[in-house]
Amino acid sequence: MAASEQQSVSVERLIAAPAEKIFAVLTDPSGHCEIDGSGTLAQLTTSKAPLTLGSTFSMRVRMAVPYTVKNRVLEFEDDRLITWAHWQGQRWSYRLEPQPDGGTLVRETFDWSTAKFKWGIVLFGAPRKNVPNMEKTLERLAALVETPVDGD
Repeated sequence: MAASEQQSVSVERLIAAPAEKIFAVLTDPSGHCEIDGSGTLAQLTTSKAPLTLGSTFSMRVRMAVPYTVKNRVLEFEDDRLITWAHWQGQRWSYRLEPQPDGGTLVRETFDWSTAKFKWGIVLFGAPRKNVPNMEKTLERLAALVETPVDGD
């Protein structure tokens, strides 16, 4: 697929924590603001119940014009995969791959192939902007779940 046809971007990071611990953070919508590397999530506006397949949750977003967005969990594999999307159709996924050393390779993907307004996503540079934000998200996630080594 040519670069101009690409409709998803991903980043990954090896995190020194078990998949179960990482997945617990990802399925707790009340912690999404804490790990958000974009700085746009302001507040959870719905239940703090753990996310499962079909769950919905709403977040207050602070951008030029603040708004609230409702998301639905579309894919869910316990301790391995969670994907959600909002009404515009773009998806955010986290795939966790446990490693032999007890750590986990975490891959975050922003996929706009199912978006209603693909042209707008590209026009506003979301794919390009999302990559460094996703890297920051995985950095924050790692800081939250990794156990410090004695002496650090």
